[in-house]
Amino acid sequence: MYGFEVWRMIRNMKNDGMSIRSIAKEMGISRNSVRKYLKGEPVKKNKKKKASKLDPNRDTVKELIERDNLSAVRILEEIRKKGYNGGYTILKEYCHDIRKNRPIQAVYRYETGPGNQSQVDFGEFGHIEYDGKSRKLYAFSMILGYSRMRYAEFTTDISTENTIKMHLNAFEYFGGFTDTILYDNMKQVVLERKANTQESHFNEKFMDFADYYGIIMRLCYPYRPQTKGKIENTIKYLRYNFFNGRTFTDLNDINIQCHEWLKRVNSQVHGTTHEIPAERKKRENLNSISAVPGYFTHKKETRKVSRECYVSYKGNRYSVPWKYAGRECGVMENSGKIIIEIDSATVAEHGILNGTGRISRKKEHFDGLLKAIRDENKNTYSSIVEKRDLKRYEDVM
Repeated sequence: MYGFEVWRMIRNMKNDGMSIRSIAKEMGISRNSVRKYLKGEPVKKNKKKKASKLDPNRDTVKELIERDNLSAVRILEEIRKKGYNGGYTILKEYCHDIRKNRPIQAVYRYETGPGNQSQVDFGEFGHIEYDGKSRKLYAFSMILGYSRMRYAEFTTDISTENTIKMHLNAFEYFGGFTDTILYDNMKQVVLERKANTQESHFNEKFMDFADYYGIIMRLCYPYRPQTKGKIENTIKYLRYNFFNGRTFTDLNDINIQCHEWLKRVNSQVHGTTHEIPAERKKRENLNSISAVPGYFTHKKETRKVSRECYVSYKGNRYSVPWKYAGRECGVMENSGKIIIEIDSATVAEHGILNGTGRISRKKEHFDGLLKAIRDENKNTYSSIVEKRDLKRYEDVM
């Protein structure tokens, strides 16, 4: 193995006319070694690659990108749990090397002014055990176009009524709402999409909600999801920066963790605006949610009151006044309560029970029931005695 510096010095001495003997004496090496240096090209010694703290985690990082497509920030969270105490920069560079050859679709970015527009969409997130059944899990997401402030909520119910309810939750979170909202062609908003938006067949329940707040609904062009790129990116960011790679106990736990995640991301500098969304939102000039009375929405389901005076709803039973036994009724949820109606009148209210197989019983619903049963039995017995032929008693005697 030839040292490069030694080789260069020997070559220079030889070029200056020094003899092999003189060079050997000057360098303190044998004449044979001088001849060897003069015959061959130098071989640079390869420096031994310094071990990196990331090395034990490289396979894990690659798997998290290929399987879950997690961001570098989320990957850092995961490998920290496995004992990684290295820096973020080396991890980010490694993630970039893995992703750099992936093709992307070019899009045109459309910016909106303060308070002008927000965007809404649903994303599917697999299945979850809920009320003893496996149900599809969805994420409702809304983003303010100007500030990039985000809101998200996970649910198993994407009915029109619940979609409206989640809009109201988002308005409450933001402290107001924009003049217009851009939607994909989702059935909760539009039942039949036409080339001319004004000719489309809109969902009447949702139209009533939008008209109540004076919101203008916009629809993105069919087959052009990039027209709502902000919300598309938000659903993607929600999936890879929050949901994938985490563990949850139930739907409530998902939303608790999601709320904490929202606090964090809305307080970080956004990559496009280079501002913090929570600070930029102060310039949104949103329409006040408190300027008009709250919009009441509910989803009513039909049930039948059992002979035992209970209504079954989502795996639990709720009592109803005994005089309504056998009657059909309407059941709906509102503000954490179960409301039971018969002939448009509220006959019972209960707090919503968690889990399944539980019973909510109100004592007053059964007041007078035993007396009514005794009276009915007494009347029935008397009726039987009165109608019986007295000759039968004579025959028995």
